[in-house]
Amino acid sequence: MEMPQPDPAILARRERVHARLAGLLPPDALITDPAETRAYECDALTAYRCLPLAVVLPRTTEEVAAVMRACHDEGVKVIPRGAGTSLAGGSLPTPDAVVLGVARMNAVIETDYTNRFIRVQAGRTNLSVTGAVEAEGFFYAPDPSSQLACAIAGNIGMNSGGAHCLKYGVTTNNLLGVTMVTMAGEVVQVGGPFMDAPGLDLLGVICGSEGQLGVVTEAWLRILPKPEGARPVLMGFAANEVAGACVADIIKGGLLPVAIEFMDRPCIVATEAFAKAGYPDCEALLIVEVEGSPAEIDEQLARIKAIAARHDPVAYREAASEDEAKRIWLGRKSAFGAMGQMGDYICLDGTIPVSELAFVLRRIGELTEGYGLRVANVFHAGDGNMHPLIIFNANQPGDLEKAEALGADILKLCVEVGGCLTGEHGVGVEKRDLMSVQFSDDDMEAQLRVKDVFDPGWLLNPAKVFPLYVTASRRAA
Repeated sequence: MEMPQPDPAILARRERVHARLAGLLPPDALITDPAETRAYECDALTAYRCLPLAVVLPRTTEEVAAVMRACHDEGVKVIPRGAGTSLAGGSLPTPDAVVLGVARMNAVIETDYTNRFIRVQAGRTNLSVTGAVEAEGFFYAPDPSSQLACAIAGNIGMNSGGAHCLKYGVTTNNLLGVTMVTMAGEVVQVGGPFMDAPGLDLLGVICGSEGQLGVVTEAWLRILPKPEGARPVLMGFAANEVAGACVADIIKGGLLPVAIEFMDRPCIVATEAFAKAGYPDCEALLIVEVEGSPAEIDEQLARIKAIAARHDPVAYREAASEDEAKRIWLGRKSAFGAMGQMGDYICLDGTIPVSELAFVLRRIGELTEGYGLRVANVFHAGDGNMHPLIIFNANQPGDLEKAEALGADILKLCVEVGGCLTGEHGVGVEKRDLMSVQFSDDDMEAQLRVKDVFDPGWLLNPAKVFPLYVTASRRAA
């Protein structure tokens, strides 16, 4: 079959956009060769891929603003990108869009230990924020599993959390302010190096907006003094539901551990083969960590042990040294990498009330059996942020569609029990068609109006978050 000839008008527009961007940036900050843009064709949701029109890698807010003005003038869509670790297609390009990556914007601009904040460029990785302040006895609390690689820009876009979010909160609880560039190229500051800002909480709107409202280039982050001490305990149980009930009882008992993490048998087996952390042979395990003075730690763990005893744990191991503590966490921190041994997977992140953990885990098992697939569960149990990993074979026709259907049923279940579609991964493309499960038409209209204010041309991160029929009608209007 003869291939159609390229449209000369589209080719001319592409060359014009490339030329304009080349005039704004250093040569190494613009990528137009399709072979080189392929590195940006997807994020960690690799089931969907698309080559962008171009990729720009600015180093300053001023360069970002110049790119945004040019794209606004040309009517070119812009896809903001942090480190590309999104698990929901949040930075998936379209063929007529420019990917704007902030990975080279990774400097520490200011640290203030008296007022407990650090100001960084938004491309700085999550873990390196703590690295910049830990010598002075401070740390940055949000700690996603991808913290070695993920960027602060993406953390802000998705309102990321992590294992220690139970006590310290997610990104929005640790974000003081941002410098952001609008689609029209205007540089604005929202919030700043202080506890609270006057007026409307625009920072709360920006955090978690998935690149729909602007490109964050700098951030003021709250830093905290390191605790006096911390100690994890590992508990094994005979069933997922039993472990879930134990989590609910710990929270109901008025305790606030710094973390409660859950892993089921498929995840335990995979991580043991990968990391060899020495986990017990059981159906489900919990990692519970508490912190404070030695006396406080002993008192909390005694109460936790008493609660766990009511659920007949098959294993109970309290870290007696720093090395043992690291081994307890080793498997959990290696879990997502280890799961790749089992096959391709989709990682969900629906959030539920902690009181519903036992029921939801049982229903996930029933749904999985009905689809004939495998699911491994590893998640932040303390705040009900579920992470079922649906295992499938991308080379088996129909398997991806089956995995997506199971994922949709699990997310609907989360909403049905009083939870929500996403805890920290964002909606992206993965959950956009499920938005109507959680939100009414009026709810979505309110969100669309916010988008209209910040980006009236709907050029920022298109085809994300909202169902396509909604965005299509919006652009037409």
